[in-house]
Amino acid sequence: MTVNVPVRPTTTERDGRPVGPGRPGPRRPRAERGSSPLAGERVRPLTRRQIEDRFGELGDLYAQTSGGGPRAWNVARGAFLRQLAADVRRPGFSLLIAESTVLAGCAYGYPVPGGAAGGVRGLDAYLPRSVLPVAASGRLFLVSGIIVPARVRRQNADRAWNLARRLQRRLLTEHDAALGVTLVDRTDVATVHALRSWGWRYAEGDTLQASLLGSYGVLVLES
Repeated sequence: MTVNVPVRPTTTERDGRPVGPGRPGPRRPRAERGSSPLAGERVRPLTRRQIEDRFGELGDLYAQTSGGGPRAWNVARGAFLRQLAADVRRPGFSLLIAESTVLAGCAYGYPVPGGAAGGVRGLDAYLPRSVLPVAASGRLFLVSGIIVPARVRRQNADRAWNLARRLQRRLLTEHDAALGVTLVDRTDVATVHALRSWGWRYAEGDTLQASLLGSYGVLVLES
């Protein structure tokens, strides 16, 4: 139910430096690097069979972007694949990948059954009243995972071509969702900040409210 937004890449990215003939001018900001339109990541859905065929690759992507050392990678990879195996069986489940020459990111989730939010891991315990009409209409989509490199969080988060924004927008569009929803641990400041920078907002009020049943709060994204 939570969105995974890794904040520590396993490799260090090099600082950008101006190039070209003549004397170098002032260093340009790195904002135009990363997941720009020129980067060429192609976003496309995978079928259930394709997801199964690429389980190992998806697990590697998760581990490599989750930070920590090899031991931590193995633990994170295993937990991710177990959860993905459970989610992929849900009606309407969709997983998008972004790739150029390599797998660059993915996002996935599934529609909340109309009028049956409680059937999705007790989601109704967290949903504020303002979201219930959308759930009842069948146009609420639960985004359960966004996996992208740290640079996508740091750079151009407000641009429409930011990779995370492209992935989440495509998920909602393909399912004709009026609203995306995700649960996030309120103490996971990095994830909350990343989601907010990609256009997610608090479901109610100016703060991330906790459910009476736990420390998770709700963020929503308009399609």
